[in-house]
Amino acid sequence: MHLTCHTYYSLRYGTLSPAQLAEEAARRGIHTLVLADVNSTAAAYPFWKACRRWGVAPVFGVDFRRGGECLFVGIARSQDGWAELCGLLTECSLAGRELPNHAPEHWRHCDVVYPRLVKPIDRFRDGEYLGVRAEHLNHLFRSPVAARPDRLVAWSPFTVLDDEAHVTHRLLRAVDLNTVLSQLPPRQVARPDERLYDYGELRERYATHPHLLDNAARLVAESSFDFDEGGPALNKGTFTESAEGDFALVRKLAESGCRQRYGPEHAAAFARLERELAVILQQGFCCYFLVTWDVIRYARSVGYHHVGRGSGANSIVAYCMYISDVDPLELDLYFERFINPHRSSPPDFDIDFSWDERDDVIDYVYKRHGPEYTALLATTVTFKYASVVRELGKVFGLAKTDIDAIVNDPDDRSGEGHHELAGVVRRHGRRIANFPNYLSIHAGGILISRRPLRHHTALQMMPKGFAIAQIDMYTAEDWGFHKYDILSQRGLGHIKDAVDLVRANRGRHVDIHDVARIKADARVRAQLKSGRAIGCFYVESPAMRGLLTKLACDDYRHLVAASSIIRPGVAQSGMMREYIERFHDRANIRYLHPVFEEHLGETFGVMVYQEDVMKIAHHFSGLPMDECDVLRRIMSGKKHRSDTFTELRAKYFRGCAERGHDPDTSQEVWRQIESFAGYSFCKAHSASFAVESFQSLWLKVYYPLEFMVGVINNFGGFYRTEFYVHEARLQGAAIHPPCVNRSLYLTTIAGDDVYLGFVHLRGLEERLGHRIVRERARGGDYRDLTDFARRTEVAPEQLVLLIRIGALRFTGLNKYELMWERTAAAPQADYRRRRQLAGGTGALFGEALAEDYTLPQLREGKFDQAFDEIELLGFPLCSPFELLADTPAGTLAVREFGDYRGRSIQVLGYFVTRKDLRTRRGEPMAFGTWLDARGDYFDTTHFPGVWRHGELRAGGIYLITGTVAEDFGFLTLDAERVTRLPYVADERYG
Repeated sequence: MHLTCHTYYSLRYGTLSPAQLAEEAARRGIHTLVLADVNSTAAAYPFWKACRRWGVAPVFGVDFRRGGECLFVGIARSQDGWAELCGLLTECSLAGRELPNHAPEHWRHCDVVYPRLVKPIDRFRDGEYLGVRAEHLNHLFRSPVAARPDRLVAWSPFTVLDDEAHVTHRLLRAVDLNTVLSQLPPRQVARPDERLYDYGELRERYATHPHLLDNAARLVAESSFDFDEGGPALNKGTFTESAEGDFALVRKLAESGCRQRYGPEHAAAFARLERELAVILQQGFCCYFLVTWDVIRYARSVGYHHVGRGSGANSIVAYCMYISDVDPLELDLYFERFINPHRSSPPDFDIDFSWDERDDVIDYVYKRHGPEYTALLATTVTFKYASVVRELGKVFGLAKTDIDAIVNDPDDRSGEGHHELAGVVRRHGRRIANFPNYLSIHAGGILISRRPLRHHTALQMMPKGFAIAQIDMYTAEDWGFHKYDILSQRGLGHIKDAVDLVRANRGRHVDIHDVARIKADARVRAQLKSGRAIGCFYVESPAMRGLLTKLACDDYRHLVAASSIIRPGVAQSGMMREYIERFHDRANIRYLHPVFEEHLGETFGVMVYQEDVMKIAHHFSGLPMDECDVLRRIMSGKKHRSDTFTELRAKYFRGCAERGHDPDTSQEVWRQIESFAGYSFCKAHSASFAVESFQSLWLKVYYPLEFMVGVINNFGGFYRTEFYVHEARLQGAAIHPPCVNRSLYLTTIAGDDVYLGFVHLRGLEERLGHRIVRERARGGDYRDLTDFARRTEVAPEQLVLLIRIGALRFTGLNKYELMWERTAAAPQADYRRRRQLAGGTGALFGEALAEDYTLPQLREGKFDQAFDEIELLGFPLCSPFELLADTPAGTLAVREFGDYRGRSIQVLGYFVTRKDLRTRRGEPMAFGTWLDARGDYFDTTHFPGVWRHGELRAGGIYLITGTVAEDFGFLTLDAERVTRLPYVADERYG
């Protein structure tokens, strides 16, 4: 009887998936199996599902280990026993303490097997056993434990299937212990005979003591329970005191919000509201809506901004409860995309908060619902082939050059020959690839359970201070857990900080939630149409800038479409191009069928969204909308094609025939549905993104300086910080390097003056940056360098950084004069520190050290500051074009491209970014993005015939020769030659 079976969720130890374990047991005629992974419960539900499929009775346990040594194995007799096992793992992890040597005495629903005699056999309690391996049977004859045969059980752990798997196991152990294979401690490795034996083989191995197998069988027979499954058994039951109270509250909030959103007489809105409420009640999702509403209520109470996105934005109830700001009536969004009776997996809201506010919201959820009932979902981080090959190379003691060759040139195209162990490394690398490596935190998924989570899984404390459940999102969805996605993004941080900066710098309160007004604003729409959206969420990338220009996009609906068609699947399928062409030639659009014209007129007959797939299937064939969503999910790869797919396909064609559609047309519509479903994007998701884009654009139009400072301070976006600083300069800001009397740790703004924060100064200690600000707030502005050095106790090398960047320029001295003066200031600061260490203040004599002296004439070069900025900030604060050694004649500006369509020109470009890709033939090419001397962006295409990767290896200014190309009004340059130009010499090193 196998009382301890490991899967690969025994991290870096086991070698089989839960499904493989169940299948192998069934193949060998084993009817009962005990899963006991090492300090893990992650495999429990997948193993239970697999056992049901293969007709194996699952029993659940945990192999409790410390430092690789098995302390004991706990085996649950019931779900209460499983809660005891999960509870011990949880308690030790959350408290940060080691697992105990013995099973807790309060356990009442578990059996315990010890691998060695940890206490006298007479002191074993009921349910405690000593596990005896087959190879130890000969020791029983003279052992005192033989006097208690009732306390002994056969213990035959299962870890590997065969010799090859044992090699893989040893390699995993070496990776885990970060050691070479030859130094692997034997006690850290499973024995080669830890195989899966059928009943006959076990009887043979324990032939001299068959009662040990009988004891093991009786132990297993005492265990019998099934996991709770499905929403009502798992999830928080009610938000109020009853289901009826929950529904009443959802109705009250939704109806009140509907009157506010639509007015009291909007019949269509209230009719849809009633229809959705009926489904929400029927499906039991009232509590789910209320928990989400409560999270947002808390966030708003403390001034946090949020975006409700994903399929949840298809719900008018969510819109009226202010969970989402996307109007489903305006965009014709289908509720069935979010919830319908045929949907097997629970729905989920995606709620975005600013990256620096999300943790506080999560903390509220934990405190509101209790830490026993609340946990973040785990993400199972798996081994990747390339990385595991590197790890295995180290395990075998291979040199780095040999490992690099195996990874980078697996086919040995160099002809120099791989190491003789390369084949072994690759073979086991392929076996280990996709094995779980460790558990991490899911991006935002939270579980809130009906019963304490220990009844289902163990919790594990993460370094961030939140506990995760030892199950990932796929297991949770399959199990029936509702998931609350509380996510973070930098774009919301841009908006939040910009609003705060406007209030502080301009004294104005702006309502960023008045979305209807923002979407209708003429200046905002003109800004969108121009493509000048640097810093704006989701619309600032070069590709999006080009698409917005090609579409002359100036309204919300077209932005929603643009946010969808730019995604890789749509673009690669050719439908993005088709959409653009139809946009510009609407008079000649030929619709496949009138249904397409009626229901896809907004997107010119092109299926852009997942909702479009549902819409066409429904209106063309009469397939009910909820079944259309099932069809969409199957075609999108969410489920394996099955009998359900076959039934829906037949139902579609039957409906087409009943409506008298031509069979060829029906077949073509089906082909398009089937092909489009694989890459289409959720319309509600795009709509949520588009709302945030409009909010960003509105701030950029009306408060450009505050907005750009908000972008800079959130360290997120498509571009490097340099280009957001550049954008602020173009909008009229005076950009200043960090200043000890003006700067904060982050970038700040006063009027039109922007002072970069200390965070951007490379090499400056974070503690010093904050100390400068605190001391200035306490004691006022610094008077001079001596005062600064004395009050902040700055280390000499840190003071040099501040002087070089110009942070003490308020003194009126240039950086070389300050360098000279610091030789006098530094000893005073050092003397003060030594006096303080000795118990004095140092102030009595500190000033007396000052001496009178006359500075020599020290000149600062014209470009010294710019070169220091490049070194210390990563970019100059002046225009980089001022640093050119020579400016070539005859170059054009971006604004002149329109006069040279189809002609070869030369232009100077400051390198911004590039995107490498390959043609269908596998040849390398690239797209480049640049700034010209006037600050305008332009793009280049580098086709395979002229592209060399070395051309754009470094930043700087390039002379680009190429032909001006136009695509629907968007001008680019097909590069023919790219040459990097030198800067002036730094005189200090000449």
